[in-house]
Amino acid sequence: MYLTASLVLYHNNPDQFGAAIQSFLNGCDGFLTVVDNSSSPIPHRLFSHSRVRYVHSGKNLGFGRGHNLAISLIQEASDVHLFLNPDVIFAADVLPGLLGYLQENSSVGALMPRVNYPDGTLQYLCKLLPTPFDLFLRRFIPLDGLTGFVNRRYELHGLRQDKPSTVPVLSGCFLLVRYDLLKALKGFDERYFMYMEDVDLVRRVGDKAQTVYFPAFQVTHHYARGSYRSVKLLGYHVRSAVQYFYKWGWFFDRTRKTRNRDALLAVLNERE
Repeated sequence: MYLTASLVLYHNNPDQFGAAIQSFLNGCDGFLTVVDNSSSPIPHRLFSHSRVRYVHSGKNLGFGRGHNLAISLIQEASDVHLFLNPDVIFAADVLPGLLGYLQENSSVGALMPRVNYPDGTLQYLCKLLPTPFDLFLRRFIPLDGLTGFVNRRYELHGLRQDKPSTVPVLSGCFLLVRYDLLKALKGFDERYFMYMEDVDLVRRVGDKAQTVYFPAFQVTHHYARGSYRSVKLLGYHVRSAVQYFYKWGWFFDRTRKTRNRDALLAVLNERE
């Protein structure tokens, strides 16, 4: 299976995104498009690599629109596309292993490996489709007991780590999507400037195929959680959440109810 990938920059550390690019080049023979949304071009030696295309957009397009620009420039006959964050690194066996799983499982449309913090602990990036309660209570009502309960449920803390699982939401930090499906869905919804665009895309993939977590392979993610440190980014996050619920429904969302119920039942059955 031939892999293409995209990586979006905005004033990122060259040492960090250089390691992400090198991980990709070491792990496959595919082609990577880098879209740089920074005000001035960021130089890096890997931008001249024969399997890297560098594009300076000249303005901050945002996450989804930046990746969509990269997808529009793809000329290769791609089978699978990888959305890669600039703060992710991984071993050379990860991409072959994930592509092999997709090759053997044609019903899977999107796939994410286990994602770890740099110290090796798990990042809980498999989630349910969000409700307003999930997003806003976790952030704005800091009651430890209540938010702890919500997090364990919403982030599927009981998910098995020794077998693949179908889950409603996968993270866009390291996400493989079948290219024909991605093109049919027209990529990310560009109404989201930052945040929620991966939730929206994986939800739409889930309308047509399985969305699977495959923890047999793992990557390391230097998870910034920018909206927890920046008022500006928090504003983007809240705005995107509002856009998401206006699109899919605040309190009445049949798809959310069905997929979340199935995911929670699967976790419960695995415990028995």
